[in-house]
Amino acid sequence: MMRITFMGTPDFAVPALGALLDAGHEVIAVYTQPPRAAGRGLSLKKSPVHLFAESKGLPVLTPPSLRSEEEQARFKAFNADAAVVVAYGLILPKAILQTPRFGCFNVHASLLPRWRGAAPIQRAVMAGDAETGVAIMRIEEGLDTGAVCLAERTPIWPTETAAELHDRLALIGAGLMVKALGDLAKDSLACWPQHETGVTYAAKIEPSETRIDWSRPADEIQYQIQGLSPHPGAWFEMELAGKRERVRVLRATLVDGEGKPGTLLDGKLTIACGNGAVRVTEVQRAGKRPMSAEDFLRGAALRPGSVLD
Repeated sequence: MMRITFMGTPDFAVPALGALLDAGHEVIAVYTQPPRAAGRGLSLKKSPVHLFAESKGLPVLTPPSLRSEEEQARFKAFNADAAVVVAYGLILPKAILQTPRFGCFNVHASLLPRWRGAAPIQRAVMAGDAETGVAIMRIEEGLDTGAVCLAERTPIWPTETAAELHDRLALIGAGLMVKALGDLAKDSLACWPQHETGVTYAAKIEPSETRIDWSRPADEIQYQIQGLSPHPGAWFEMELAGKRERVRVLRATLVDGEGKPGTLLDGKLTIACGNGAVRVTEVQRAGKRPMSAEDFLRGAALRPGSVLD
């Protein structure tokens, strides 16, 4: 079994850490992002990886940076065979990358070189990709440019949200990383350079991308809704209880329909787009729980012919 330094922060990384422990690897230290202020009281909140590691009795480190000689010396002192990195959130300096005996390996939620960068799951759904997957990559100094050691493809289901795909890919990635480390221990892990063609970048989602533009084609709007669901959420504005309010759209399906973009075509929250229409099936008002379109319409003064912003 391998001596592993694990580096990860969000929910996506937890299955990989659990799988490494279940496989019998020795996780000698867990690195994660420092606790952040969250909630109404702005109390410090530990990351999902932090909480999971503590529940397993693992030592947790939360340095804000790995660039100091002190932090690099502390990392080196663990004498790890390999570092496993899953959505850690910090750039690993060259001195860190060169420390583990076999190197540093990353679970990346795309089929590299497609969707290098920060938001590969959301970008794949928003682009209408038919499939995606997970790659195990040997980390180098470039942005997700390292050699790929293992990869597994999976379809993106027609109604699948980014959150649902996220959970599936997290489990796939956990299994792949266990296999990669098993092969590495047997000196049978083969890695290959990424193709120079087909490179795309999954930039961080900007707030300007979240508002729904009903003049766009219906399929693009559906991809936007699914790719941003539930967070940060695609949204439109309307008058509710005498004031303007954002309404997040969490689910929608493609349907037949025509009309001026943004027009409500029926009593089922079917909305005309630039080409075709979408039927919204789940929404969330500000400060409220998600609700069905049917429940939403009971409390909203919307009639066929109304135009949404």
